[in-house]
Amino acid sequence: MSGSSHTPLDPTAGGAPGVDGSEDRAEADLGAADAGRGRLGGWGPQRIAVAALAVVVLVWLIVKASEDLRQFVVVSLNGLTLAALFFVVASGFTLIFGLMRVVNMAHGALYLLGGYLALEMQDAWFTEDSGLGLSLSGAGTGEYSLFGWVVPLLLATAIIGVIGVVIQQVFLRWNQGQDLRQALITIALSVIFADQMLAAFGGISKDIKAPSAWPESIALPGDVRFGFFRGVVVLGAAVLIGLGLWWLITRTRFGKIVRAGVDDRDMVSALGINVQLVFAAAFLLGALLAGLGGVLGGTMIALAPGEDTSFLLNSLIVVIIGGMGSLAGAAIGAVALGLVDAYADVYLVFGDTDLTNYSILVTFGLLVAVLAVRPLGLFGRPA
Repeated sequence: MSGSSHTPLDPTAGGAPGVDGSEDRAEADLGAADAGRGRLGGWGPQRIAVAALAVVVLVWLIVKASEDLRQFVVVSLNGLTLAALFFVVASGFTLIFGLMRVVNMAHGALYLLGGYLALEMQDAWFTEDSGLGLSLSGAGTGEYSLFGWVVPLLLATAIIGVIGVVIQQVFLRWNQGQDLRQALITIALSVIFADQMLAAFGGISKDIKAPSAWPESIALPGDVRFGFFRGVVVLGAAVLIGLGLWWLITRTRFGKIVRAGVDDRDMVSALGINVQLVFAAAFLLGALLAGLGGVLGGTMIALAPGEDTSFLLNSLIVVIIGGMGSLAGAAIGAVALGLVDAYADVYLVFGDTDLTNYSILVTFGLLVAVLAVRPLGLFGRPA
């Protein structure tokens, strides 16, 4: 009796005493089955369906390109520059939401507010009237110098950065890790911002004027002309921001502290590092990018009520497609979203049936297709 109650466990035995190794064999069989499914499930029904859909879309685009190559090039460039703007805005959202795990649903409001602030500064300080100044949009028809575009950009971006830090310190710092509460608070803030911007700036679409000395367009091979601001300024800004953020997050002590603080804040604090100060600096950077994106977007497209929710949604889609906290994923997600948006706005026509008004459905189709193949996003990893 004593022997049966005190039988030592043999680490080399197949299972626990009295079980005859059946549990271990069951686990081994389950592991082998999972491995087999992993080998055979690389091309399961979901991936086969997504691959077939991708082939159909590719063929469809080839047909459209063969019909009018010049138009196809212009539409593709529009998609890439739109993707660049998406990336500028979404990179700040990636830093705040994807990397720091802070749910800031007011990111779109910061984008639109930054654009409106720059517009008001430009109109008030740097407008040089060159005519009657009549415009249905309420914007002036004056001349603008480079100084008259850069100064509003810098000031508006700085103000949005300060507002972002205030939001983080006052509303979000004390409920760190409580995603639902953060989401509700920032949604409420975004609604308040939207109402106040509508009251202060009106409901008419407005745009920030690019410097008058800049050319309207640039000449490309194949007798293609494309907007200078979209093709040079916005695309160049997105590339520089992407490289700068990659270096900051992966090659600097600040980036390492942010990543470590998200994973284990107590340990980082025990090392004598002020994690809250680092998080505030990271939130400042994310808000600065939202403000910068607002100025670029207000110059490239327009500023209007509803653009805040539109760009918040686009940022969410980019982060989900790319994967939480992945800067490379955000870049690829922005390119995919920009191209799909541009192609759907022009090519979603079948004979006499025009479906371009339903292009938003194609955007969500892209999101569904990616999540069907990669539930965590293209470069996502478990939290």
